Amino acid sequence: MNKVLALALGLSLASASAAPVTLTYWQYEYASKVDAMNDLIKKFEAANPDIKIKQETFPYDAYSQKVASSVPAGQGPDVVNLYYGWLPQYVDAGYLQPLPAKEFPTATIDSTYAPMVKTSKMDGKYYALPTAVRTLALFYNKDLFKQAGIAQPPRTWEDLIADGQKIVKGAPPRYTTLGFGIQPDGQDYHVLREVLVRQFGGQPYGKDGKTVTYDSAAGTKAMTFYTDLQTKYKLGVPNFFPGNNSYRDAFIAGKVGMIIDGSFAINTIKDGAKFNWGVAPLPVLASNPNEKDNFGSYWVNGITKNAKGDKLDAAVKFLKFLTSADTQRYWLENVGEIPASRSLAADPNLLKNPVYGPFIASLPYASSTVFVDEAGQRKAWVDAINTVLLKGAKPADAVKQAAADEQKILNSYYK
Repeated sequence: MNKVLALALGLSLASASAAPVTLTYWQYEYASKVDAMNDLIKKFEAANPDIKIKQETFPYDAYSQKVASSVPAGQGPDVVNLYYGWLPQYVDAGYLQPLPAKEFPTATIDSTYAPMVKTSKMDGKYYALPTAVRTLALFYNKDLFKQAGIAQPPRTWEDLIADGQKIVKGAPPRYTTLGFGIQPDGQDYHVLREVLVRQFGGQPYGKDGKTVTYDSAAGTKAMTFYTDLQTKYKLGVPNFFPGNNSYRDAFIAGKVGMIIDGSFAINTIKDGAKFNWGVAPLPVLASNPNEKDNFGSYWVNGITKNAKGDKLDAAVKFLKFLTSADTQRYWLENVGEIPASRSLAADPNLLKNPVYGPFIASLPYASSTVFVDEAGQRKAWVDAINTVLLKGAKPADAVKQAAADEQKILNSYYK
């Protein structure tokens, strides 16, 4: 009887040890990213039959709070997708584990990833890594350009204004077609802060990232120029279409001549637009044509404190898969984001690609803001822009208010 019991117990233990490890993976709802991840999970599970991945997604607006409320309670994801600008808060709160140095050597990451990725290194450690990085570019409707007699996309901001005035139809508040898709809470506030401030001769922050420096003549010129697109030149209005991505949805519907958006939007536009469209580099100022600037950003995958023991080992395997060269190539083709690897992004064929090329070409001069409270810092800028657009405030006053609000956030974090 004891032999039978021992045999049964042995079989039970063997069965238990053979049971696959299940990891929960979270990301926000963005169709092309979710679909791509579903395919990648199938590939990973086929190569690692002892690991199962359960993907769960949430609306963007509720996503960060969902993670913040779940992980401390020991619930939620083992591996999580986060915007790089959220990392300081998540690391400080203890939600993420440092990546094991043996599997993810810091020196190797520093030398092989796009330079902007260093903004996610904290106290000499990496807590998460991206599959891809993003920059901004100008999407334009070739059919509307042709109808307006415009032969090529704008090279300067002055060209953009002239082209937009030829394309726009109607007048505020009854536009039927916009020349430019203005949207402060889209990518525009990044353009204002990281591109226009620099092109007008300023810097948005001090070298250590702890001090706001855009409350300056350059900052006022940048705010004036951007808000003039609506108030003076009448190229369009925000929220032309309903929804969080109003400017992009309106462009896809063929109702906007130009928008500025990230490389992550490529596949969404490709799948939705029923007209000829193209991509061009961000414009420069005619008065300062050699000053090229861009905003670089990325989402990272990190391992939460929930992953321990076998789950931690499985999470490391999954993260290595998500950052592999094959996955980065797949992500480019299916989502449109640029490989995070320097060598992959330097592929001459990608630079020549009419869609990917403008995004990749801007990598050397793209700046990534060192956020400490991305949501709060974004709100400071968007609120300031809206005081000009909606309340008629002076651009200089709006910049001063944004600077004061953002400096409070920086001071609170760095104290």
